[in-house]
Amino acid sequence: MDAFIPEMSKHRPPRLADADLGLTADRDSYDEDLLQLQEELHDLQRSLRAACGRAIVVFEGWDAAGKGGAIRRMTARLDPRGLKVWPIGPPGQLEQRHHYLHRFWKRLPEEGSLAIFDRSWYGRVLVERVEGLAPKSDWQRAYREINTFERMLRDDGALLVKLFMHISPGEQLHRFQRRLDDPTKRWKLTPEDLRNRSKQHAYEKAIAAMLRRTSTPHAPWTVIPAEDKRYARLAAMRTVIETLSPELPPAPTHIDSEVARLALDLKLKLPQEG
Repeated sequence: MDAFIPEMSKHRPPRLADADLGLTADRDSYDEDLLQLQEELHDLQRSLRAACGRAIVVFEGWDAAGKGGAIRRMTARLDPRGLKVWPIGPPGQLEQRHHYLHRFWKRLPEEGSLAIFDRSWYGRVLVERVEGLAPKSDWQRAYREINTFERMLRDDGALLVKLFMHISPGEQLHRFQRRLDDPTKRWKLTPEDLRNRSKQHAYEKAIAAMLRRTSTPHAPWTVIPAEDKRYARLAAMRTVIETLSPELPPAPTHIDSEVARLALDLKLKLPQEG
């Protein structure tokens, strides 16, 4: 029985079983759609900077689900000065001396900036749970800690988007095989990937509990069907735009190009001093 399921009366957490893995992107319009969404994200970043806001995007998902590819497309046209992508691996020795959320507090975005987490604090209730890296009492308590952490972020004005990239076991196997066959991508396939795949059922159970217990009205999960990589990239970007846009003012207007050209032209024609 769940000990802590917050604010669920008006919010229905998503389920992996409800994701339509048959969804695909229109290949003929993909490039145009991608560019349009990238431009909208660029405007959102300008709005975020102007409003001195802070935004956090969390990516979780199966191994080989396309998190990295989605993040690359999402950030392709963003200003790197207001962006930080955090690839999260196992905690180091020094980090293990602190509460597991400590290393994420240190990586929260500054005013006017965006932070993207390629895996996140949810490792406590996923890999650490399944692999036995955290005692049962610790990962069970983590649901409440994570919900409190995210409530604090939202109360402090931070915007939060949580995406889970979902693929079928068959598609994952296909992608693993392609990585193995391609020398330029073989480095992506690790022993951990193979071990995790052997524990598919345990991970499904952990993911279901994560979605059920940590999807809240103020920090909901969105499951992205990622069987088709193009669809997943567009869907992830649309989710970020749809979540952040209502929370931010319009992007500042660009300088009037004709006025600027006239001003520059007049300055160039003025007599040079000295």
